[in-house]
Amino acid sequence: METKNASPLLFTPGAIAEIKRLMGEPGFDTSLMLRVGVKGGGCSGFSYLLGFDQKMDSDAVYEYEGLSFIMNPSHGLYLTGMQIDYENGLNARGFTFENPNASKTCGCGTSFSV
Repeated sequence: METKNASPLLFTPGAIAEIKRLMGEPGFDTSLMLRVGVKGGGCSGFSYLLGFDQKMDSDAVYEYEGLSFIMNPSHGLYLTGMQIDYENGLNARGFTFENPNASKTCGCGTSFSV
């Protein structure tokens, strides 16, 4: 059993419900874990990663209100304190990221700089 660390991120109830719904879909590969991270690129310098992936040796396992996820610990520099939400409205649908570490964000909401 892996050690689960306290989460550096926050997930809204809507985000948790949508992630659990996706994981409960028929045919979901249960060997995959939720990955949160950043990658270089995007219109502001970095883009957010949110998806299902295999755990790597360099990943740490975190837990937030019963939701386990993996993240490379070095990404905590950019993501600590971030809130992930899921909007399911007529005008907006999908995951959103509210990052207190971002000095600049772009209109798409998935790119930022520090």
